[in-house]
Amino acid sequence: MTHPSVIYLPRQQDFAELTRVWEASVRATHDFLPDDYIALLRHLLETQYLGAVNLFCTRDSHLRITGFAGTTPGKLEMLFIHPDFRGIGLGKKLLDYAIEHFQITELDVNEQNPQALGFYQRQGFEEVGRAEVDGLGRPYPMLRMRLKAGL
Repeated sequence: MTHPSVIYLPRQQDFAELTRVWEASVRATHDFLPDDYIALLRHLLETQYLGAVNLFCTRDSHLRITGFAGTTPGKLEMLFIHPDFRGIGLGKKLLDYAIEHFQITELDVNEQNPQALGFYQRQGFEEVGRAEVDGLGRPYPMLRMRLKAGL
């Protein structure tokens, strides 16, 4: 299965599809989050988070969104790949785009998501801090990561 190396810029009318990709990804990788918290995060994603970041995505041959990322100045705020498209390089493509076009050097990752942690470590990020709670104050520890100098 080949995928074009095109990055797309989603529009607001794509937010529902982005949210579906987000939820599928979270349910596949964040088994430590209860359903009610996923519902809260989904609501916040739709109503606040997607509109607050620079968004870009990948699409399949039918132009369905397969993964997406969002940045704020210097920081990767989100990166999610639909489970059907994991393991084919889309996460690396989105991360590389974020580094090249948005100069991101930092990100936060759930400590309880070892797949994502390992991915970011393989891409040259290292742990530089830890918080006992996530951004909403819930007991899901977050690791602050920074791109190693010279990469």
